Amino acid sequence: MEETRAKRVDASARMRAVPIAVTPEGFWCCPSPAALHKSLKNNPHHHGGGGNHKPPPPTPPPQQHKTTTPSAPPSRAPSVLSEPVAGDAPDEPPPQPAAAEAEAERHKICVGFGQPETSDVTVVLYGKEGIAVRMSVHGDVLRRSSAFFAEKLSSSSSSSGSGGHGHGSCLEIHDCDDAEIYVETVGLMYCDEAKHKLLKQNVSRVLRIMKVAESLGFHACVKSCLDYLEAVPWVGEEEDNVVSSIRHLQSKAYGVSPLLKRITSDNLKSPTDTLAHIMEMVLKSTDDRARREMKALVLNLLKDSNHCTDGSSDISSELLYSSCQGCLDRLRLLFSEATGQEFSVELTRQITLETDNLLWLVEILVNQRICDDFVALWANQSEIAELHGKLPVASRHTVSCITARLFVGIGRGEMLPSKNTRLLLLQVWLQPLIDDYSWLQCSCRSFDRKLVEEGIGQTILTLPLEDQRSMLLAWLGRFLKLGDNCPNLQRAFEVWWRRTFVRPYVSQAR
Repeated sequence: MEETRAKRVDASARMRAVPIAVTPEGFWCCPSPAALHKSLKNNPHHHGGGGNHKPPPPTPPPQQHKTTTPSAPPSRAPSVLSEPVAGDAPDEPPPQPAAAEAEAERHKICVGFGQPETSDVTVVLYGKEGIAVRMSVHGDVLRRSSAFFAEKLSSSSSSSGSGGHGHGSCLEIHDCDDAEIYVETVGLMYCDEAKHKLLKQNVSRVLRIMKVAESLGFHACVKSCLDYLEAVPWVGEEEDNVVSSIRHLQSKAYGVSPLLKRITSDNLKSPTDTLAHIMEMVLKSTDDRARREMKALVLNLLKDSNHCTDGSSDISSELLYSSCQGCLDRLRLLFSEATGQEFSVELTRQITLETDNLLWLVEILVNQRICDDFVALWANQSEIAELHGKLPVASRHTVSCITARLFVGIGRGEMLPSKNTRLLLLQVWLQPLIDDYSWLQCSCRSFDRKLVEEGIGQTILTLPLEDQRSMLLAWLGRFLKLGDNCPNLQRAFEVWWRRTFVRPYVSQAR
């Protein structure tokens, strides 16, 4: 809204009824631009023209309109009428060509609020969508509700004491961004409680109403909109739209803090402390299904958070590694207990639980790109690896899932441990992995043989050539004995073969 002007209203002209829109609670409002353009298409004579146009047929009887009249009191419901076209007033002088063309392009509507015979002000809106809306309103209502109208009407001495329609002042508002919502907001000035009229509206429309109400200084309506937004749920992108719409109101006395408390808190604990509490509850959960669901949920949420922050994470690595160390300590204790007494089903379950917890933590570390230290931590668990061979394979094989996941991560480049760490990982954990290989293929649904074999081979190929030779020759001996119960590292073996016999780079350089 860029410009307003005050002037005397001419004598009222003949009007014709046009389609209108009705809000869900029975409140008349201005038609949407789409409805207006559809009306223009169905009524081409509304485009205006010269005196050669025949007058349009008479309007239908008023009772046809009454069939769609809402249950609101008649004095509250505005009427919506179209302005007369050029053919309806042949006695008036024809407009200038440029003015006539502009007039023909604009669709005119009249809206009346309250009792038409007592209206003393006319407000004309010129919308950007080619719509002109003339509202017959009451100066006392507008002054009481809107600081904007109070200022504009006070500057026009003719606005006071005006008797009926067409004899008061006229305010013209140009470049109105949202004429439909503007008309509805003016209508809310006639309601005793605007909040009740906002019921059944959606969040997007209420935000549009609040924007117009704020520009008009209609403080009661802004407060009602804020009360509505505070009480209703926000779905999808509505949260961002609400927050962006109300932040600038913090400096004003509208009271937006109840809304902002939905997304912020002055006494909010550290995110690290909250995450630590969540992880502790998940790791100590006693229900298998609930634990799996919450692990998947937290992992996906952390992935999304990591993507939204461009890879920068606020999660404390100390927190994650402290949890990892706790799981490793409990796993070591369980292995020691299992070798010193008769094996039990409960002990197997606890080993599986701690292994599953470690796998979950490894996935988090991989997503946060801080898994290098865990590779070194796992490679140094020689005590667990030694006890591993003393346990029944049915109870221990899940531990090798951790080793397999680390090999896959190294092969994918998801972690970058040092050369010594990679070599130690192979020396300590490759043989236990081979010992459990047949069980992993049969008992672990998530075990991908080809992926694991690719990871092991790529890890070996990152070592110096002499280490590649020793590792692959040792593998060859095991593979010739075990066959499918041993990882198939033929692709890595072929690469090593070419490096050694086909393209000896060092010899060529010399």
